[in-house]
Amino acid sequence: MKYELVVGLETHVELATKTKIFCGCTTAFGGAPNTHCCPICTGQPGTLPVLNKRVIEYGIRAGLATHCSINTVTHLDRKNYCYPDLPKAYQISQFDKPLCYNGYVELESGKRIRIKRIHVEEDAGKLVHERGYTFVDYNRGGVPLIEIVAEPDVSSPEEAREYVERLQQIMRYVGVSDCRMQEGSMRCDINISVREAGTTAFTTRTEIKNMNSVNFMEKAIAYEFERQKEVYSSGGKIEQATLRYDEHTGETYPMRTKEDAQDYRYFPEPDILTVNIPESYIESVKASLPELPLEKLRRYTAELGIPEANARLIVKYKAVADYFEKAVSLGASARRAANMIVGNIYASIATEDEKEKFQIAVSAEEFAKLIRLTDEGKINTTMAQITLGKLLENGGAVEDYISMEELAGMGEDDLRRICEEAIAASPKAVTDFKAGKEKAISAMFGYVKRATQGKADIRKAEAIIRSLLQ
Repeated sequence: MKYELVVGLETHVELATKTKIFCGCTTAFGGAPNTHCCPICTGQPGTLPVLNKRVIEYGIRAGLATHCSINTVTHLDRKNYCYPDLPKAYQISQFDKPLCYNGYVELESGKRIRIKRIHVEEDAGKLVHERGYTFVDYNRGGVPLIEIVAEPDVSSPEEAREYVERLQQIMRYVGVSDCRMQEGSMRCDINISVREAGTTAFTTRTEIKNMNSVNFMEKAIAYEFERQKEVYSSGGKIEQATLRYDEHTGETYPMRTKEDAQDYRYFPEPDILTVNIPESYIESVKASLPELPLEKLRRYTAELGIPEANARLIVKYKAVADYFEKAVSLGASARRAANMIVGNIYASIATEDEKEKFQIAVSAEEFAKLIRLTDEGKINTTMAQITLGKLLENGGAVEDYISMEELAGMGEDDLRRICEEAIAASPKAVTDFKAGKEKAISAMFGYVKRATQGKADIRKAEAIIRSLLQ
């Protein structure tokens, strides 16, 4: 029997607010355990939460960026469960009136992964297992989250990866989160089921909790797909459960029985008023949204003529795209700027994290100036690349590394003299070229490059050499 995979993802995204959702404690990552918390976010008796307005704004930004509708009247609810990382034994979340609903994320293929809802909630603390003991750090407790719940539209591990990466990119572009999975500011719960190919009924699902790596997420889905297929093929049944993925063995194993909504005994949060959102406010948030990544990618390829591979590598990082667009607005040619960012600047950046931040020593103004000099033929590509390397290493201005004489370029007479020397020094290449071996001319180009230390315009040199060999 042939089976097909059905995956639904619930993605938790920590919002980039400076303070927590219901108190004034910092949301900064790290810090000594239990130093970023207070009586409110640890649920001490007699304390009252006050909703952070920025959380609602960021939730709306995320919803609009994923084509959701916004509930203009919404409220918060208590989700009741007892666990050591939740000191008040309930989490303030949303149940029947989420902030956002009915959206989608479009994949490269054009397929849309539907978003059922986006709701705001508080994060829980963190359990730390050391030396046979379990410690609780409440620094993360009360950090604002949005939970993005997708419909079960994903049908392969690769689609799951693309959906999460695209969601991560969108959230970064609209400024609601840094989505650093390695720091826990973006985490995924994966609901997986398997059914007979061609059928539409849903079967029993399992859930893999707290995936914070797209690589491991992809492997976990692939493993669980094969495991469930094997169970069904042998006549067994899948039990609904919460699983954990072991990164070392590449296998999943049960943590506990899967909870359903009724197990949490939701009821409206009595300490926080209903939230009323004016349509005018939603429109103002919509007007502030930037161009989204997929739109930008299509514009770069269709309007700026950038090869798709390069366009993807620039759009991938918002800071890089902003830098590129500023350089283009200052007169740099788009194709050359893209080539030098991807080919030269990226080569000097070691990690993905550094590319995301893109804090380089070359200002967009100086980069644009260097590209314009190349576009205008005042310097050649080799000199531009050498100069860019020096700028990346030491900073400064283009003029610090290129003299006025070099900017003036090499005179026609000097270039012709060096071309004549190249021909004289390459008798075999000349013979081969005249015999029809076109590639032989490259030996003479090499001579010109060495003699001029890469400063000569090779296109001009080629025209001169060909005219001399006629």
